Amino acid sequence: MTVQDPHASQAPSIEYQFRDAADVIAFARQHVGDQLPAFTMASDLLVEEIGDGNINYVYRVCTPDRSTSVIVKQGLPWVRIIGESWPLSLVRVRIEAETLQFEAECAPELVPALYHFEEARSAIVMEDIGDHRNLRHAFLERASLPQLGQQMGHFLATTLYRSSDLALDAHDKKARVARFTNPDQCKITEDLFFVDPFCDHERNSINPALRSDAEALWQDAALKVEVAELKQRFLSTPEALLHGDLHAGSIFVREDSTKVIDPEFGFFGPAGFDIGSWLAALWLAACAHTELEGDRRDYVAQLRAQAVASWESFAREYREQAAHTSDASFAAPGVAERLLSRILRDALGYAGCEMIRRTIGLAHVLELESINDDAVRARAERRALALGRELILARESLEDLAAADGVVARLLG
Repeated sequence: MTVQDPHASQAPSIEYQFRDAADVIAFARQHVGDQLPAFTMASDLLVEEIGDGNINYVYRVCTPDRSTSVIVKQGLPWVRIIGESWPLSLVRVRIEAETLQFEAECAPELVPALYHFEEARSAIVMEDIGDHRNLRHAFLERASLPQLGQQMGHFLATTLYRSSDLALDAHDKKARVARFTNPDQCKITEDLFFVDPFCDHERNSINPALRSDAEALWQDAALKVEVAELKQRFLSTPEALLHGDLHAGSIFVREDSTKVIDPEFGFFGPAGFDIGSWLAALWLAACAHTELEGDRRDYVAQLRAQAVASWESFAREYREQAAHTSDASFAAPGVAERLLSRILRDALGYAGCEMIRRTIGLAHVLELESINDDAVRARAERRALALGRELILARESLEDLAAADGVVARLLG
């Protein structure tokens, strides 16, 4: 559907905000330049407002035959669906653009191309990846994605290693940490990951059938100690530049291709956070499919195998890159393995937090929410809670991803 007025919304306008479809078209045409000649030479362009998130405006600008298109994304200084009562720093838009640029330097085939970023309008023009579909929908359809695990492992290995102390000059690293400080977005993560799900918070959304499970979790003192440690590492460990929001909704796929989008939560934090968020996406989908009818066992096995493949690909590439570090301290034998061991422990802990918060916190996942039978959904959600808890508590004793997969297999039955 072509829209004439993409801003007929509850949020008040501000001076730089796109006024109408013509304004969006002019911005896109001006900043695509020679990169897409068919786009810039087209006499007419169409605009669709396609954003399904809570924070930003997202438009597709395309030629009339839809053969060529770009995406325009604009941020406002508040949460879109709330308005001015929930202010949000615009630094997130610059950080998203610069994170996309860095990710493209590391793994250009795995992110959309960035055509332009304009700080004055808090707007980005980027490649349209409409030939891919959101990973959540691919999960629901039990799509076979044979390269997904290896591709995500490569994305994680290159972005996390090349932004680490092993790869960067010390002065460069510290300058980047400062430039990617992202307090508003991090505060959202800190609350939704480490606070809300572990208490009776008004933002939580709990299936009534899971109320007693949630209440038991809120009284679990040992679990809260471990979550506090994970939060402290999140707050104080600028290990690598993170995507910061690496769930299935931020990943688009074809059978032969993967694209990672929306790194507006990017900041320097513990490398295991991105890895754990990605592993949790696979394991949450596995929890859902364990309870669904049909050839579920084969697909659950595929999801588990993708998790193992992701870690193995990550660890292999991380070792290969670490072998070329120019820092004598990090080049010492055994250092890379020690770092990988700690990254894995962090990843398992953060995966557990993600599974719990996606089950009883504010933002749930479509894979679980789409289960229409209340009793079936409750069983799947209960598995997710149990798996999340065990990953957090047992992370220090799980030596590799195969051991973690054993935990997954046992709790999924």
